Amino acid sequence: MDQMSLFSAEASGPDIADLCGVLCGQGQITGFARTAARLTVEVDEVWRARVLAAEFGRRGVSAELGRTEEGRPLIRTAFRRDLIGLARAWLDDDGKALPGRFRLTGAALRLWALASGRPGVQGYLLAVDERAPETHEPLAGAFRQLGLPAQLVGPKGGGPAVRVTGRRRLATLAELIGMPPPGAEPVWPQAPARQAV
Repeated sequence: MDQMSLFSAEASGPDIADLCGVLCGQGQITGFARTAARLTVEVDEVWRARVLAAEFGRRGVSAELGRTEEGRPLIRTAFRRDLIGLARAWLDDDGKALPGRFRLTGAALRLWALASGRPGVQGYLLAVDERAPETHEPLAGAFRQLGLPAQLVGPKGGGPAVRVTGRRRLATLAELIGMPPPGAEPVWPQAPARQAV
């Protein structure tokens, strides 16, 4: 019988803190007068926006679907008091910054994968925020805490993104983030097929 990892997305119930997963990628959080905050995430496909809105809803946070001025799909919450903790943790005087003692969880990884995960030429890529380059190395380092070494890749490697490679590591990543929602199977991490000998 398989045993569930303590860090997997299903190990605990949905929590508002899981929303930090979209901030690992291109998600943005905006504070308002230190009393409320809004979370916005631009994505590449409409299905990602719909699935993320549902995941937000599971955590008690409603989000509306929209489009950027360039026509890209996005989701956006209203300004909410219950998001101010994320804003305080993820914003400093210079903008978005990784919180001190940041730890990845399976649930946060799942939201990150839903927002921007995709198979690459080698391994699986989780996009990082081009506007917050100082978060890139620490995010790659956060994978080590899960026993899942990963590396940062630049534009030539399909990034900027954190890349997970290797059969066992991809299997671990898939276990951590859980089953793909309907329609997400083509962009979900999978271990490479074994070659016949």
